[in-house]
Amino acid sequence: MQRGEKYCRNHEMTEEDDIRAFRLGAIVAQNPTRFAEVKGLSTEEVDVFSREITKRWTQPWKLFLIIILCSVCAAVQGMDETVVNGAQIFYSKQFGIGDKESKRDSWLIGLVNSAPYLCCATIGCWLTSPLNHWFGRRGTVLLTCGISAAACFWQAFTNTWWHMFIARFVLGFGIGPKSATVPMYAAECAPPAIRGALVMQWQMWTAFGIMVGYAADLALYKVPDSSGIIGLNWRLMMGSAMLPAVVVCCFVWMCPESPRWYMSKGRHQKAFNSMCALRYNKVQAARDIFYMNTLLEAENESVILGQSKLKEIFTVPRNRRAFQASEIVMFMQQFCGVNVIAYYSSEIFLQANLSEISALAASLGFGLINFLFALPAVYTIDTFGRRNLLLTTFPLMSLCLFFTGFSFWIPSDSKAHIACIALGIYLFGMVYSPGEGPVPFTYSAEAYPLYIRGLGMSFATATTWFFNFLLSVTWPSLVAAFQPQGAFSWYAIWNLVGFLGVLFFVPETKGRTLEELDQVFSVRTRDHAAYGARQVPYFFKRYMFRQNIQPEQLYEQDKVEYHPNSFSTEKESDATARA
Repeated sequence: MQRGEKYCRNHEMTEEDDIRAFRLGAIVAQNPTRFAEVKGLSTEEVDVFSREITKRWTQPWKLFLIIILCSVCAAVQGMDETVVNGAQIFYSKQFGIGDKESKRDSWLIGLVNSAPYLCCATIGCWLTSPLNHWFGRRGTVLLTCGISAAACFWQAFTNTWWHMFIARFVLGFGIGPKSATVPMYAAECAPPAIRGALVMQWQMWTAFGIMVGYAADLALYKVPDSSGIIGLNWRLMMGSAMLPAVVVCCFVWMCPESPRWYMSKGRHQKAFNSMCALRYNKVQAARDIFYMNTLLEAENESVILGQSKLKEIFTVPRNRRAFQASEIVMFMQQFCGVNVIAYYSSEIFLQANLSEISALAASLGFGLINFLFALPAVYTIDTFGRRNLLLTTFPLMSLCLFFTGFSFWIPSDSKAHIACIALGIYLFGMVYSPGEGPVPFTYSAEAYPLYIRGLGMSFATATTWFFNFLLSVTWPSLVAAFQPQGAFSWYAIWNLVGFLGVLFFVPETKGRTLEELDQVFSVRTRDHAAYGARQVPYFFKRYMFRQNIQPEQLYEQDKVEYHPNSFSTEKESDATARA
């Protein structure tokens, strides 16, 4: 109680309601599940704490407003990615790069399509940390959505392939920092019990934006050219992606800023005010602020004064393990092969002998499946867990891609030819959407400690966009060289590699506060790899031979073995001790 009052007075919060809130909040922070034993709480306050456990989805409307903001931002991202899918059928011919037999044209189509992701990987994502430092989470969202809207508008007025390349490259300045900032913003505002479900709204509504992009392609396909305008249909397709970005710009300032961002700037009063808007009462907000501050102080003890944040990502073992796990899931989000289908599904279906309009309709079917099958992850990401979702879906995605590629060997005059290709692509979407779709951005947004979270997300998003660029620019040539059978099999094999990477090197993060994850990443890599190896025989014994054995709990708080080299100091302090 005294520590809560001391914290309150040290940061010039002198109102009696605030002091009372921090006195009680500090006590509740010691053991959040025993709130009923705390004297001085009103009946209403006890009821709020109770509902955190029994009705975890009962939250203040401003928290859901942030999630709506993040969801519309994600829809911007999804539309940006897929309107090009249908538009390229038309502008490639208009720009003189539509010859399927020309290696030059194949590379130029890939280069134009992948231009935003080249910008993201080389420049855009690395602006995340400075932009967040200067403008905060909300300001960065506003700036990047403004850039996205302007770039989408610009794309509609291009007349050469290199002009389109430049416009799409500028689009990357909107996509890169936004893709890193929005998941962080959601993660920093959400309660631990539903953090995964709220942060994964990013990927779920990206899938929605992908579906809307396909729908826009199909709806605008037959728009005729107007007087003096050649290619009005594809121009409207490319420009339509600006609409959700404009919506975001209109209401972003209605949302409270991230409390954790305020605390990183030493603005504790503003952090408390922001948290009050995201929780039901002051005691609840004070508990989270006090607990957050206490753990951040412990976290700061592990920071070497004067050492660069970039260096600490690699020299501090806890940070290095978070980096390793984040990079694996971000790399595999691309090399699982999903964006081959997202960007080139129309071309794939055209290769399977569908008409242009039928190919666009089939692509819309993939977009719809991608969105609908992301919905179950709202529940499973915080119950089944991030790691288990990946371990379940990677082998299934591999099977789907093998099936899709091998289906191209079915004679083209057989109805089974297009039926099996479409089935394989749709099954892949069903498996991808609840697993490798939502997990990577959720995982990366929560893995890093606060003081390097912006830089860590820059690495994570730069990785996914660099390999997105690589996949986009090489797919046309890969298909030309190895045929669809070999191209799909290439990414099927990578899914098996991803399964092994997650099994050995990616810890589970569900159900913990962002600060408590220090404990999870304190487990040595060799210990976690051994734990992953032990899970293989456990799976066969439990699920194949139906033996009644209990799973090993590596991350239980009272069982985690700490090692002196897990943190960069030798102080005898538990970095995750509660207040």
